[in-house]
Order: sequence, then C-alpha cells, then structure tokens
Amino acid sequence: MNDSSSDPLIPAIADLHDAAFTAEVLAVLDNKTKPVGSLGRLEALALRIAQVLGQVRPVLAQPQMLVCAGDHGLAARGVSAYPADVTWQMVHNFLAGGAAVGVLARQHGLALTVVDCGVRRDFEAQPGLLVRKIAAGTADASLGSAMTAQQCADAIRNGREIVRGLPGNAVLLGEMGIGNSSSAALILARLADLDLAQCVGPGTGLDAAGLRHKRDLLGQVLARHAQARAPLEVLAAFGGFEIATLVGVVLEAAHQRRVIVVDGFITAAAVLVAHALEPRVAQRCVAAHESAEPGHALLLRQLGLSPLLRLDLRLGEGSGAALAWPLLMSACAIAREMASFDSAGVSRQSAQAGSSP
Repeated sequence: MNDSSSDPLIPAIADLHDAAFTAEVLAVLDNKTKPVGSLGRLEALALRIAQVLGQVRPVLAQPQMLVCAGDHGLAARGVSAYPADVTWQMVHNFLAGGAAVGVLARQHGLALTVVDCGVRRDFEAQPGLLVRKIAAGTADASLGSAMTAQQCADAIRNGREIVRGLPGNAVLLGEMGIGNSSSAALILARLADLDLAQCVGPGTGLDAAGLRHKRDLLGQVLARHAQARAPLEVLAAFGGFEIATLVGVVLEAAHQRRVIVVDGFITAAAVLVAHALEPRVAQRCVAAHESAEPGHALLLRQLGLSPLLRLDLRLGEGSGAALAWPLLMSACAIAREMASFDSAGVSRQSAQAGSSP
C-alpha cells in the first residue's frame, strides 16, 4: 500500500470505524417499531450510509451518476463481440437519454454526467458531457503498456477533479468502453493473485470460441507484464483511461465521505485498484449488484462487499447502480422516518414477540 501522506495522487482517507457512533445508530434502528434486526440487510445498509455520512439519521442529497468512457487498443484483437465504434456511439446514446442508464437515472432523479476519458472520437460541447480526454484510446496492452505512468496519473487526477466539481454526497459509478472487461479481468487476476481463467468472462456476449480466444490472448498479456505488481503499475499496464479516471473518482469521493455506489465488474475493478492504494475506500462503498460476469463475485469478495441485487445483469453503464439506488433511499427513510416504540406508543415486548404493532 502506498503512503497517502507522501503521494499527492492519493488523498488522506479517515477510518470510519467509530464504536460509539455505530452504537448510537444501532440504538436508533433497534428502537424502531419492529423486531430487532427484522429489516435484515436494509438495516445494515442504513448503518453503512450513516457511517459514511456521519449522520445518525442519514440524508442522501444530489446523487451523481458518472459514466466514464474510453477506448482500448486491445479491442482490435477481438476480445469483444462488438466493434470499438460502439464506445463513441454509446456516448451519443447516453447524452441523448436513450441508454438504459439514462432511463433509470431519470426515473430515480440521478444527475447523469458522461465523461470522455479517452474515446476515439471528438464530441461537441453539450450539457451533461465532460471532456477529460487523455488520448484517443489506450495502446494495445498485448504489445506494451496500455498507458504510460504519466497518463495513468493524469487520469486519476482528472477523476478527483471531477468529483470536486460536483455537488451532493453520493456518487454512482458507471463506465463504457469496448474491451474494458478484459482490462478488469487482468487487473483482478494480478492484484488478487487469482487464476486468470476464473476472472475472464464473455463480456458483451462472446460465444465459446470467442471466449477461448479472449482467455488465450489475455494470458499472453498477463505474461508480458509479469513485472507489473504495484497497483499503479498494474493499472497502467492493463488500462484503461476510464478505469483510471474512476480510480480517481473513488479516491476523492472516499476522501470527501461521499457514499460510493459500485456498479458491475469494470467499476468494481477501479475500486479494487483504489482499495489496493488505500483500503479504507471500501468503507464508503455499497455494491449495487453481482453481475453475470464470473469475475465480479470474486472481485466483490476481495473488497469485502456484499451485493444488494443479483439480477444477472451484464450491461454496465451504471445501470445496476441506478437500479439499486431506491434501496439506499429506503434505508435512509427507515432510519429517519420510522417511528420508535416510545413515539408510537407501541409495546416493545409485543413487537419483539412478533405481534403486529
């Protein structure tokens, strides 16, 4: 782990484990008109949000959905069922409001910002778009490092700067980049020291032959970068610009004690890098779901996060984070608005015995 006090790239992140505060929140939850613990993981979610925000009765305000987009040189090697042009085409779709994440963001009142971190297409200035392009896509990781160390650092700084410019106390992570499930698999295999075959899945929908090719190629990439072991070396070796930008987003959001809602496999890979740099970032994270991509469950286990949903999603974009958002709102509403035994005049003994209040 890098020392955050000596590396300006990594902000100071405080430990949220406060026994007295946790006991206070649990006392409030346990005194609601219900059997103790009867709301199950919703109560654990309320506690997590309260700890992140430092509020016994937490209020989530002005949630920000960030979809970071970038192209990957490795995509030219046939690791995805879709052509690389889909990256820029989907950016247009995001901005037009036609993608799944746009529909869900509107439904749940999430401010959606799309970030061009390194797409091979220039976009006209328009509302909802931030251009933080490092380059027109990463290099081919099968031939050399996907990013230089400087590009990697610049992308992380961009992510931190983006968060500093956004209001609110919650950030939902989204991404777009053809080929980025390959980067995520490589990052997971190296940082978690796992068998690569466990980490590689079909991504956007490869058939059996395509999956075999992807695994073979990624095995070659992993071997080529055998010396990349430190978190930032791994990130630079395997890419991509959108993942590195999300690392910066996670680090800054954790520093500011914002709730971080993690979407699927790729956004979780960014959290894994941030966690390797500063493990306390995981204290601020909520795993929205466990995707159908096989490496995602392994990745969440590395982070110590339990997903709220299991819907066999494999879309990305932040769609799973948006779907889980109402659960966070419900957890906070329970903590704030549900009556206590005293305020409702309900017998504590009968409620604990399971009788209807």
